[in-house]
Amino acid sequence: MDGGGRLDQSLRRSRLKDGGGVGAPFDEPTLTHAQSDLHHDDLHPDELLQDSVTSRYGRHAARMADRIARLPLPRGFGVAATVLIIGGSLAYGAVRGQHVPVVVDWLKDARDVAANSVGFRIAAISLSGEKEVSREEILTTAGVTGHASLLFLDADAARVRLMANPWIADAAVLKLYPDRLQISVTERQAFALWQKDGHANVIAADGTVLEPYVEDRYLGLPLVVGHGAERRAKDFLTFLDRYPDIRGMLRASVMVAERRWNLRLTNGIDVRLPEADVRGALDRLMALDRDKKLLSRDITVIDLRLPDRVTVRLSDTAAAARDEVLKANAKPKKGGNA
Repeated sequence: MDGGGRLDQSLRRSRLKDGGGVGAPFDEPTLTHAQSDLHHDDLHPDELLQDSVTSRYGRHAARMADRIARLPLPRGFGVAATVLIIGGSLAYGAVRGQHVPVVVDWLKDARDVAANSVGFRIAAISLSGEKEVSREEILTTAGVTGHASLLFLDADAARVRLMANPWIADAAVLKLYPDRLQISVTERQAFALWQKDGHANVIAADGTVLEPYVEDRYLGLPLVVGHGAERRAKDFLTFLDRYPDIRGMLRASVMVAERRWNLRLTNGIDVRLPEADVRGALDRLMALDRDKKLLSRDITVIDLRLPDRVTVRLSDTAAAARDEVLKANAKPKKGGNA
């Protein structure tokens, strides 16, 4: 103690190595740099690097957010944002509810109404070339309805849709502003009946199937049968026109293995043509018919596939009669040599 009765030492003492007395004051420890980083010793080096990068980018993002927050908002920004949010919600609901086609149709109708109100309503339609396809079918296929506007009618798309109809070989769609529409079509003509797998179709000259069934008005068309016959029918039937006698007796032209033709005649005779030199084979047939009346005989098959011979097959009746004649000729005559 000093002369005034006060303690000579400060009441604040350093901690003793043995821990000091109970309630003894002690100096607060000062952590060194190494001690403050002790918790990092348990981290992997990659985690330490990620910690550093994340911290750096986090500070950068915070600064950017602060700058954006300080920017002055343009006038009407709130209204625009509200419209976008509502529009996005409606679009999301339409997609989730599978109402997109309905929404699209509604938007198309709305724009057509707007265009019609300013003078682009289709007031006159000129249509030409239709015969097999009705006017109503053409307009519906082209997308021309009572509320369609000329302004928003897609002429190219309308033409593509029209040509998807098998009867229409070509089409032209012309918009004449402000309120006139001109549509012209070129139709295919029914050329023949094509039978495949027991089913007959009406086909055009280029082989396009026009109708998957046969109406009574088409029963007089030539009949072609077999795979590939629809594509080659026009050339072959045009070639047969050079032989009017055969063409007049023709019931059906049958394609065999997509390589050659057989002719089924109305009298039941099958004429088997070669793959090559069909002209020469038919010339021989006409010569035999002129000289031997071959097409009028009781036969079922005339085979012209070999160039140096003609093979015929008799009908069952003719074959039986022929056998009887041969047997009769084979019997020995009475009074002959023993």
